[in-house]
Amino acid sequence: MAQADALHGIRVIDFGQYIAGPMAGMLLADFGADVIRVDPPGGPRYKTAANATWNRGKRSIVLDLKKDQDLATARKLIASADVVIENFRPGVMERLGVGPKAMTEAHPRLIYCSLPGFATDDPRAGMRAWEGVLAAATACYSSHASLQNTTRPVYTAIPYSSAFGAFLGVVAIAACLNARERSGLGQAIEVPLFNATFTAFSGKLMRVLGEPEVDSATRWSYARCKDGHWFMYLAPRLNRHLLELPEMAEWREAKLAPAELETRLQSLFLTRTASEWEDFCASFGLEGIACLHAKDWLHHPLAEETATVADFEDPELGRFRGYNINPRLSETPGRVRAPRALPDTHRAEILEELKATRRSSAAAANEVLRGALEGVKVIDLGIILASPTCGRTLAEFGANVIKIDSAHRNPVNWHNDVNRAKRMILLDLKKAQGLEVFWKLLEGADVLLENFRMGVADKLGIGYDAVRARNPGIVYSSVNAYGRPGKYSRRPGREVLAQGITGMQVRLGGDYPALNPFNGNDYSTGLMSAYGILLALFARRRSGRGQRVESALIYGATLLQTNLLQDYAGKVWDEPHGQDCLGTGPLYRAYRASDGWLFLAAHDCGLGICPALADLAEKSGAALERALEERFASRSVSDWI
Repeated sequence: MAQADALHGIRVIDFGQYIAGPMAGMLLADFGADVIRVDPPGGPRYKTAANATWNRGKRSIVLDLKKDQDLATARKLIASADVVIENFRPGVMERLGVGPKAMTEAHPRLIYCSLPGFATDDPRAGMRAWEGVLAAATACYSSHASLQNTTRPVYTAIPYSSAFGAFLGVVAIAACLNARERSGLGQAIEVPLFNATFTAFSGKLMRVLGEPEVDSATRWSYARCKDGHWFMYLAPRLNRHLLELPEMAEWREAKLAPAELETRLQSLFLTRTASEWEDFCASFGLEGIACLHAKDWLHHPLAEETATVADFEDPELGRFRGYNINPRLSETPGRVRAPRALPDTHRAEILEELKATRRSSAAAANEVLRGALEGVKVIDLGIILASPTCGRTLAEFGANVIKIDSAHRNPVNWHNDVNRAKRMILLDLKKAQGLEVFWKLLEGADVLLENFRMGVADKLGIGYDAVRARNPGIVYSSVNAYGRPGKYSRRPGREVLAQGITGMQVRLGGDYPALNPFNGNDYSTGLMSAYGILLALFARRRSGRGQRVESALIYGATLLQTNLLQDYAGKVWDEPHGQDCLGTGPLYRAYRASDGWLFLAAHDCGLGICPALADLAEKSGAALERALEERFASRSVSDWI
């Protein structure tokens, strides 16, 4: 008998605009929530093809919250809801009388999630926190893996602040839904996008006093291939295997100098396609990947066979290809339930439903919880970043996380970041004694996390089927680089390879691929795994059954780029790219001041509101850009801000 959707029966009122709110609503709708999108007159404020992705599976109503009648309707919608999402500046909803304090007091079971740019208690709370402003205020425009801008910022089109705000938002909502089942109470959530951004590179912010910063980028090399694609590989390892081939005897005997060897290798790479070099590396168990353009990724066999992307219908775009579902749940899988609805499509049916909606404002409080996941036991076998980030996230919400590591494995540089708030034990799972302890720890566990390469857990005797046989209610989370099925599923992979194949490196580098300065795919995949686990735990409360939760770095990388990844008839692939990129136009870009850099976000309001720039308001294009460069260079950053 099939289970109901994980979020069946959960109503969400989505007041979100731009990116974070709509993306959070999408992630809830994908798993069965009834998401009612509330737009202002004129529809979404952000006009973008990405709305076809972010607003799919939702019903739509248009309300002008400045009008009494529409505000009254909004109040009724909130009264009917389990969850509210909004991402206005702090104070906006309060001034309308529908802020989190008033609404959760009136409706004690309500979960009210606010996603402001800056926190309520941040001095910048009133600032219009555009994505570019948030990226500049954090480290998203860093040009270097150390997160230090050594020369100038490099603009990235990936909305890290909004995306990580959405990810943390849905994790918090799912945690609160689980807690509400036990306490009877909802609560207010605030996830400032500025703060959420640091989740994307928290490990990079850690320093060991007296130790130099290690730049892992120096280990990777790139070569152009026969098909024109760049290929990324670990040079020392691949070169060693190449030189050991019988047909390379002449090269070995010549004892080539490094420069000459590099020249010959670059010519050698031109004899095969990037895909052929991927297969060559895989035959030796080595890491290597093609660095693709985003458009190529959407049509790559790996994206298709793992259903990372799919084809959809949209009332404005027509048929398009884009992001599919993440994470994957075996018993309550997510799915896209309907195309994006045009604004106000469902007005009549929503208003009719409100006439009959009756929800009790009283909440029967049962358990008193110190944390949303208090009493949840998690066994964490995760390695490196993605899966341990999942465990850390669950621990932060109150779960009892027991980290199992191997004494034979090299320590993880970011151990203090991803393994905080956990208890730890060292076990050798290849020995009977270690497995015996593992099975004892598994008794009474709710969740198991692992991110071994595909098939390794089964070889150890702790794969999903074996664990489920002993603990039928277990939620078993697996993370890998390339998802499944397909030939990539058993290949070694990591953050930078996901960056390469999904288009991130080519976009950031332009003519030559460039590593993104932090591990956004690892951290986003960890958060999405946590979200899937919380959905599975919520579904288990109804069914009594556990299930498998899967995520992959390529799923996370594609989700991070949903503002860019829609391919449809007439699509112009003109996304900002390259190491010289500073923004999207004169009114939305970084400028050099006399003592540093600042980011201007005046694309929505123009220059007329700033006395020091108002005289430039009539200029446009390149002339405006040159004039602004000269003007900003005349004063310091602090003066302009």
